[in-house]
Amino acid sequence: MSPTPSTIQEYDRRAPPPESTETATFALGCFWGPDARFGALDGVVRTRVGYAGGTKSDPTYHDLGEHSESFQVDYDPDHRSFESLLELAFRGHDHTRQPAAVQYQNIVFASTADQADKIASYLDARGLTREGSATRVEQLSAFHLAEDYHQKHSLRGRQSLLNTFEQAGYDDADIRESPAAAKLNGYAAGRDLPEGHDLDTSTNRTIH
Repeated sequence: MSPTPSTIQEYDRRAPPPESTETATFALGCFWGPDARFGALDGVVRTRVGYAGGTKSDPTYHDLGEHSESFQVDYDPDHRSFESLLELAFRGHDHTRQPAAVQYQNIVFASTADQADKIASYLDARGLTREGSATRVEQLSAFHLAEDYHQKHSLRGRQSLLNTFEQAGYDDADIRESPAAAKLNGYAAGRDLPEGHDLDTSTNRTIH
């Protein structure tokens, strides 16, 4: 089966609203892969990709300034902890080295004092310091949305899935912020989805 427009609309209607979620921001190389990997996780509601870590006020993909490709994860704190996202972020890259290109550098951002404390505790528990890890730890000053064609990149590569969102009346901003799109973007990238997701993907997989 494949998801239908009504399946997608119902999934999004039942998802936790933005005001009941919290947001984590990371830069872990090219943002397409992490966007799909984290979007498939249980407890993750929405994702988006963009640019952060630099000072340029209007970065674009072809003119980033000192920003790095980044992504945001809106998660339900009743089902997914910030610490678990931190663990996945650190497991997903080598914290002892940085890519030469600033565009693809590894950064863990803190957007609140609580997140800063949890990042510090995570590093302390592993005998790491900001100076002892090549991964940058920074206060998030701004997150600039990437262009629409970068949002849910794997899903956009599956025309049958993209058509379903268009048939449901979703525009680019709706797809970017859709909980169903976050899950189906992960699915299109070959990620397993949580049990009971109700998105009708049982016989519609193409692994990338």
